[in-house]
This record gives sequence, structure tokens and C-alpha cells, in this order.
Amino acid sequence: MDARPLDERFAEGSEAALADAIALYGQPLLRYCHHILCDYHEAQDAVQTTFIKAYDNHHRFRPGTSLSAWLYRLAYTTCVDLLRHRKRQLVTPPPVAADPDYIGEDLRRALETLSPEQRALVYSRVIEQRSFDALAVIYGKPAATLRKRYERARKKLAQALQGTPAERRSRAYETHTG
Repeated sequence: MDARPLDERFAEGSEAALADAIALYGQPLLRYCHHILCDYHEAQDAVQTTFIKAYDNHHRFRPGTSLSAWLYRLAYTTCVDLLRHRKRQLVTPPPVAADPDYIGEDLRRALETLSPEQRALVYSRVIEQRSFDALAVIYGKPAATLRKRYERARKKLAQALQGTPAERRSRAYETHTG
């Protein structure tokens, strides 16, 4: 077994390092993508695409930097690309309730009122409990900027979750058609 750090081995394009990265970051990235996309199957595709991109572009990764941050950045851009593609489609099927990480309809609708970046920030802060300094590395933006964006997203999400289910559906419909 190679005792060198994972980031160093990954930068060289080692398939064993890719397997180690998948084992270490696969599930956290799946949860991250799922909360951005609000669709479990699309999240699986996004994670697979992320690791393919990472392996194909291993020469762009710099040892000594955070492999985790680099992978999360790739996952974020992959999710945004999938959302753009989804927007161009006329019909999107609803999520299936049998999905293992199914997000309830009310929460899914509320999350869809947020931008992909806002969903990513909320997930990273609430579920993964990442600091704003860690998020600054992932997004390449100042921690103070991300803190303010997170606060706005949190307020928007809280507002979207207020009221009866019918009121929430009405607000979500107005957001998508307005």
C-alpha cells in the first residue's frame, strides 16, 4: 500500500487513488448533490460524472491543496450543469417516494425556491456543518460573502416552509411561473 497522501497520489492519476477518493468522498458527495438537485438518481449521475471529470483532469489538481474542496467544486458545477439541462427539458418526472434519500414534497418545493448555490450553502452549513472558511475554499469567494448569502437563503427557505401545504404549493407555483 502506498503511504503517500491521497492528494499526492491522486494528482499523479493513480487508479488506486481514485478508488480511495471514491471510498472516502463518494457518499458525502452523493448527499451534497442530492440536496442541490432534489433528485436522488440525478445526484448519483452527478457524483459519477464528478469522479470521471476528476480523473480526466487529475493533472489540474495541485497536491497540497484540498482534494475535498476540489471535488466539491467539481460536484457543484456538475449539478449546476444538470440543472441547466433540466430547465431546457419540457417535462421533468417527479421524484419517486421509494428513493432511499427521498426528500418530502414540501421540503423539495421549498428547496427549489433557492438557487443551486443557495441549496449548496444551506446543505454544507446545516448537514455537513462546514465553516464559512472551508466554504470559501470550495467556492472561491470570501467567507463574509458566503455568510451573507447563507443568511438570505436561510430566510428564503424559512419563508417557503411557512403556512399550510396549499399555501406553500401556491407560492412555489408563483415562483416558477412568475
